[in-house]
Amino acid sequence: MLPGTRLLRSGRQRVGKFAGPATTLRRMALIRRTRGRPPHPDLLTPAEWQVLDWVRHGLRRAEIARRRGTSVDAVKYHLTNISGKLGVSGRDLRHWPGMPATSGARRRIRTPMSNPTTSASGLGRIGQVSLSILDVARAERFYGETLGLPHVFTFGDLCFFDAGGTRLYLHRKEADEWRPGSILYFEVDDISATQEALAAAGAQFTGAPHRIHAHDDGTEEWMTFFKDGEGNTLALMSRV
Repeated sequence: MLPGTRLLRSGRQRVGKFAGPATTLRRMALIRRTRGRPPHPDLLTPAEWQVLDWVRHGLRRAEIARRRGTSVDAVKYHLTNISGKLGVSGRDLRHWPGMPATSGARRRIRTPMSNPTTSASGLGRIGQVSLSILDVARAERFYGETLGLPHVFTFGDLCFFDAGGTRLYLHRKEADEWRPGSILYFEVDDISATQEALAAAGAQFTGAPHRIHAHDDGTEEWMTFFKDGEGNTLALMSRV
């Protein structure tokens, strides 16, 4: 058991099955590390937050290691530290709802959506549509040059275009993993509150809201995914 884990497990307040992030952060301040780097001012280090977000996005350890340019053992090391700091088992990390202390989502500083939400559930227009691709460069040429769609940004295997106000998200897959289809992404102002409301109404979410990308201007992309009961995947998305 890592130093301080017993304290986290025995003394924390509980929100559902997890300790509240603020409560956990206060208790982490009481833990002294006996070796290694000095304590990071946030609950987790930036690398640990990134690994946790990829876990909450549903990626396997090998894929996380590939995207970070590290070994699978390094990912396992981060996951062990994350579980110890949070007092949450590895299998439950995907649903842990915490956010970085510096995140705009935590401070609830919102970037207004282009269209207001209108439905009773708080859902807005479709903000993003996802398609699988096999080659990023080839897809960039087709969607950008052939179709003339404005290119938003490319991040590793992820490529984004603007299709008349709806973002087109292209994600490279290996040939044996590629399947035709799309995911509907609904823009919301408060992703955590909307998830709670939809979950209470019976929607089955695959994980907690998590940060997908941080832009150079500080804007963050947050998402969480759920099923429609027919086997289709839907998502909530928020820019903060």
